[in-house]
Amino acid sequence: MHRDDMRAVVLVPVLKQARSAEKTTGETILSPIRSNESRLEEAIGLARAIDLTVVQGLIVTVNQPRPATLMGSGKIEEIKNLLDTHDAGLVIVDHPLTPVQQRNLEKEWNAKVIDRTGLILEIFGRRASTKEGTLQVDLAHLNYQKGRLVRSWTHLERQRGGAGFMGGPGETQIEADRRMLQDRIVRLERELEQVVRTRQLHRAKRRKVPHPIVALVGYTNAGKSTLFNRITGAGVLAEDMLFATLDPTLRRMKLPQGRTVILSDTVGFISDLPTHLVAAFRATLEEVLEADLILHVRDMSDPDNGAQSGDVLRILSDLGIDEKEREERIIEVWNKIDRLEPEAHEAIADKAVGRRNVMAVSAVTGEGIDALMAEIADRLSGVVTEATVILSPDKLSLISWVYENTMVDSREDLEDGSVSFDLRLSEQQAAALERKMGVLQPAPREDWE
Repeated sequence: MHRDDMRAVVLVPVLKQARSAEKTTGETILSPIRSNESRLEEAIGLARAIDLTVVQGLIVTVNQPRPATLMGSGKIEEIKNLLDTHDAGLVIVDHPLTPVQQRNLEKEWNAKVIDRTGLILEIFGRRASTKEGTLQVDLAHLNYQKGRLVRSWTHLERQRGGAGFMGGPGETQIEADRRMLQDRIVRLERELEQVVRTRQLHRAKRRKVPHPIVALVGYTNAGKSTLFNRITGAGVLAEDMLFATLDPTLRRMKLPQGRTVILSDTVGFISDLPTHLVAAFRATLEEVLEADLILHVRDMSDPDNGAQSGDVLRILSDLGIDEKEREERIIEVWNKIDRLEPEAHEAIADKAVGRRNVMAVSAVTGEGIDALMAEIADRLSGVVTEATVILSPDKLSLISWVYENTMVDSREDLEDGSVSFDLRLSEQQAAALERKMGVLQPAPREDWE
């Protein structure tokens, strides 16, 4: 019987052992534990992000994980009947599966089986739009496939591989031969190194023009791209969809006082992100490490935003941003407050006012955005020098540089063709301007107290 591969049943296994271990270890849990219902909702959202039709979502209690199939035979039979009833040819298991479990379940159900890692890789494969993104996804795919190769497969019953898991493998033979896979991995790593070097050159160029960098991070679907669009006017894909953006997007933007900064929108984070995936996307995530300021965007309308925040902080910690640095470099942006009931909205807004490093906003309605921009400007102001600068007629080519890199308080066009500026600028900008024009006279400013 041929089933439809685009119709899927989504399973969320709940391991009783794991739950009781969490309660009895006495270890401090950094963030609230997700409810099973929210895990199911997220898994269904991930499936829909690649245009699958989810015919049924199930929370499956697993008392004793089976090495061969993860779950018991009764549950396997029940799911097989579900697949027949709904004509579904795909099962998504929101849990890591061993290669043996994956193969056995595919045989039992006569359907394709994808675990959480495979699903996330599939989404990443669809979303990658730059050469770097594509290379990163391919590399993560190959590392994942390498772990899926088990000796008892003399051929691939279901052709898998290629750019994703939904289609066929692209190679009918088990090119699933580890050595060939390893060769491809090495080749991709070299290509990726080249791309990373290019990115580092771009970063070095950006550093020469002293624009501070502000990076947006957050759990996937927290509204980062909508916020990015709101404050830069850029047309970045912003859909209510998990992993709508994958490749980092950079835009220049002006702060209220006129200073230029670079805003970077990064890939959305997610819980249980596979380690080799974090490794593959390290080059992208390094945009975060380079940032002068990090905006941690949280979806306050999601009941699980506390757990999501914990996942984001763990990944930042893995990247090397410790708690002390977080205090100095991170502003929490409590987004989507427009979705809250009036009482909850007011409570969240009041709570944000009482906390350092927290701003409550709605990227959709614009509420709180001006205050956020002012806070960003304040945090990036650094040591500011006040100066009056006169550009002689032969230096007028520097006018655009002055507007782009300093805060201009006033400008006067003088009779002899020169231009006088009253400026506020950082020490770094002052040094750069000094080099460009030879001299910079900090002048007393009567209008400053």
